[in-house]
Amino acid sequence: MKADSRLLEIISHETKDTINSMNVVTPTIYASIFSRFATLHNTDISEEESITNNLLNDKIALFTNMQNQTSENTKKLSDYTDKAIFAIKNENEKILTEVLEETQELKEEINKLKEIMYKDELTNVYNRKWLHDNILDESAQGFKNSGTLAIIDLNFFKIVNDTYGHTVGDKVLVFIANLLRRIEKNVVRYGGDEFIIIFSDETTENSTLLKLNAAREDLLTKHLKIKDVSFKVSFSVGVQEFKKGDSLSDIIEKADINMYNDKAEIKKRIPNIK
Repeated sequence: MKADSRLLEIISHETKDTINSMNVVTPTIYASIFSRFATLHNTDISEEESITNNLLNDKIALFTNMQNQTSENTKKLSDYTDKAIFAIKNENEKILTEVLEETQELKEEINKLKEIMYKDELTNVYNRKWLHDNILDESAQGFKNSGTLAIIDLNFFKIVNDTYGHTVGDKVLVFIANLLRRIEKNVVRYGGDEFIIIFSDETTENSTLLKLNAAREDLLTKHLKIKDVSFKVSFSVGVQEFKKGDSLSDIIEKADINMYNDKAEIKKRIPNIK
């Protein structure tokens, strides 16, 4: 099977998860682990250079566009500030009203730029950058506030991809992302088929589990239909409360343990995806 950008993303996240626990990672070690996961996904990476160039070109184009937009917005803000200072000094209410309207338009443009920067392209939920910029402190290590973190990992997702193709797999990811967002808006696509939900400190570990288990039980009673394909979809859950200042990696590690325990139990009830 030829590699595509989404497959490479999945393999990359699996590789990163593996090397996180290693003290030393050389390029050779990384390449070896990456190749092993590519083999497990039955993925041909011989044309990796071509795919990488396309990915880089897309990212560079997006970055350049965002950089140009940011530069333009910075100039607008400077102009509006000068205009406001002039209006205040001269007590000109008309100009002040104009500045207010122009600043509001600029704010909307900046919000749109943030949406692009913080959204996962496929599922339209948040990406890792949003998690680090909005949930963690400036050191990007500890949480800004207390709350509850939930990890959601799809069951048998590789079988879905191998059986029905990656286009169907993508639609499953979008479906699950939308389902999770109905439970809580702060949903992050953390890996290929792995999501993180951040709940406020008002939500306890038990109440979080109740919400996610209810959604899963409802999902288990249904078949997902995509064109002429019909199959069951499920996910496993790991939940962990955190306090202000707690390390993200520590909390994820604890939630992961809970999630894998849950996965062992839930797979007994759903031995396959049919």
